[in-house]
Amino acid sequence: MKVLVAGAHGDTGQILVRILAEQPGYEVHAMVRDYDQAAIMREWGADYIVTADLENNVSKAPKEMDAVLFAAGSGPEADLEKILAVEQVGAKKLMDASRAQGVHQFIMLSSIGADQPSGPDKYYLEAKGTADAHLQSSGLSHTIIRTGSLTPGEGTGLVEIKERFTDAYERSISREDAAAVMVASLTHNKARDKTFELSSGDHPVNEALNKL
Repeated sequence: MKVLVAGAHGDTGQILVRILAEQPGYEVHAMVRDYDQAAIMREWGADYIVTADLENNVSKAPKEMDAVLFAAGSGPEADLEKILAVEQVGAKKLMDASRAQGVHQFIMLSSIGADQPSGPDKYYLEAKGTADAHLQSSGLSHTIIRTGSLTPGEGTGLVEIKERFTDAYERSISREDAAAVMVASLTHNKARDKTFELSSGDHPVNEALNKL
């Protein structure tokens, strides 16, 4: 399976590249804005480097890909213009390009609250929610994974998945575990065309996905 990792140079993206590279059956294409980032991507296990910027033209980035894992982010210090450019407009452009290029599956890393934006992160969540809605209506086979706060450190391999948590804003998960769920969603039939919330929990990844 040829998989494009969008946002491959980011914290979660690098983990995605590593997990894919460690498993048989994947050809890993790391999408980065600057080719200077190619060396670190190859260290993490990428087979190929795709240079494309979500704020510019990405029409050819998913060419010949089977799947896209979207883990790109505007960064913690981003202003509204940057958030919209990456999280909303850029994500939608890559979805449209993926559909045009015949991509079979699009896995979106989203955020809890994207469907009900409020609080200090309202504009970020609105952008994520708009991108999610675009994916849901795109015609692409997809999985939208809305996580709690992403934390550093080693994952536990244990997660919880629900359509909606009642205590959603108290939820968190390691980037490593979130990445593991994204990769598992590539081949898990019950993840197809689903939107769900994800946090750390007590269930192995495949067991949690089986409950969808």
